[in-house]
Amino acid sequence: MSEKERSEALQEAGRVMTICNSCRYCEGFCAVFPAMELRRTFTDGDLKYLSNLCHNCRDCYYACQFAPPHEYNLNFPQAMANLRGETYREFVWPGFLAPLFKRNGLTIFLATLFSVLGVYLFARMKENGVENILGTWTGDGSFYTIIPEHELLISFSIVALWALIAFIGGIWKFWKTINPTNEKFFSGSGNKGALMDVLRLKYLEGGSYGCNYPDEKFSMSRRYMHHLIFYGFFSCLASTTIAAVMDHVLGMPAPYSWYSLPVILGTLGGTAIIIGLIGMIYLKTNQDQRPLAAEGMVMDYGFIILLLLVNITGLALLFVRDTPLMGSLLILHLGVVFAFFLTLPCGKFVHAIYRYVALVRHNQEQANRK
Repeated sequence: MSEKERSEALQEAGRVMTICNSCRYCEGFCAVFPAMELRRTFTDGDLKYLSNLCHNCRDCYYACQFAPPHEYNLNFPQAMANLRGETYREFVWPGFLAPLFKRNGLTIFLATLFSVLGVYLFARMKENGVENILGTWTGDGSFYTIIPEHELLISFSIVALWALIAFIGGIWKFWKTINPTNEKFFSGSGNKGALMDVLRLKYLEGGSYGCNYPDEKFSMSRRYMHHLIFYGFFSCLASTTIAAVMDHVLGMPAPYSWYSLPVILGTLGGTAIIIGLIGMIYLKTNQDQRPLAAEGMVMDYGFIILLLLVNITGLALLFVRDTPLMGSLLILHLGVVFAFFLTLPCGKFVHAIYRYVALVRHNQEQANRK
């Protein structure tokens, strides 16, 4: 590919990386710089790999002697973020979804609107649909009065399977691009090391003192907010899994009491996610604009707002499940959950997928270096 055919994001990432590789002042900040030092030149695949390995801690921006207003105008976090956004569109599967990243706010809005409307119309078409939605239902299986159990399982299984297949397709395309040695994705200690990095959210601590986020001061606040969201998600996942076992294996259908394990885990997880998301909104609205890649902000906020709706409606459902509001709120909750899964492959969530793949590659490289 000629220089004219390469995107501006790739060209800028290559320029920035070449300067950084000759300086190496920031080598202790994150995984990007040790990976960079293994290379004398950078292929397009290298740059796409390194951009997704970057966790946007911004420590390098404030430490850099070549950052603006220097004539080199070196803005490492912005260059990596711009190229990351380009890789999301390049590696999405199926490929026709790529334009949805450019119009992500509209995509999420329409997906949510039509998902909620679809669930409502589906519930209303049932026998005594309107009466069921507006009625008061308590006891075992009361949720299924609004949406029958088997139809709920089938529809959400399909959309979850869709997201999984799309992620596998994206991972396969990304791995082929960033792995010129043809090393297998599951070979060696790559996944073990990457998993430990993820569980600790290691590279959200920058150079051990925290990110320079939202401004030039070191802070662990961004890492803590991500921890709340990350472990809150797994608490909700555990809640859903236990509830499924209780319902389909033990014959104990929802709703469950306030003191049951699914409700406790779901409440704790949902609350943690809401706190983490509100914290991220605060940090984002107060961040230094200079290292910001503005194009990705709509996608960030769209994902945050949709995930907030999922958790707020889920928690609210606990409080109104014995009232006439249960049916309407259940429809709203199921609609936003459906939209969440539907838009996962073409929204901000993909950053977690590609970042994990980049961490696998990084751990393989570091293991082979020894």
